[in-house]
Amino acid sequence: MIFRSHQGYISPNWYPSKHETHRHVPTWNYEVVHAHGKLRIIDDEKFVAGVVARLTRMHEAAEPSPWRMRDAAPDYLDQMLKMIVGIEVEISRLEGKRKLGQNRDVRDLEGAVRALRDRGQTELASAMARGTVRS
Repeated sequence: MIFRSHQGYISPNWYPSKHETHRHVPTWNYEVVHAHGKLRIIDDEKFVAGVVARLTRMHEAAEPSPWRMRDAAPDYLDQMLKMIVGIEVEISRLEGKRKLGQNRDVRDLEGAVRALRDRGQTELASAMARGTVRS
């Protein structure tokens, strides 16, 4: 399974050093996690109803009047639950990858961060900005 996070195109024009050296090309920056393991399909109504109930409670918790499964007509809820297939993953390995311009000098990284923020890609910009703190 692949879980993607922030990602986006990076123009070489955003790097101040590009205008001096002309030795940059476009790239794509991203954060991702690959989960390896054994996938099991569980097409059991009780299992699916339990997962949906837990997810609903979690996501509705902050609502002033949380929706509950019993708020839906029983026949309608049964119909909806039959359209969901449950899965379970026994994870054997997680592999995270980050390509956020870590190889760039600080001013080029800051240039890309500014350009991304100007374009509204604040999450990717923030992830890259964390990389500007060097030890």
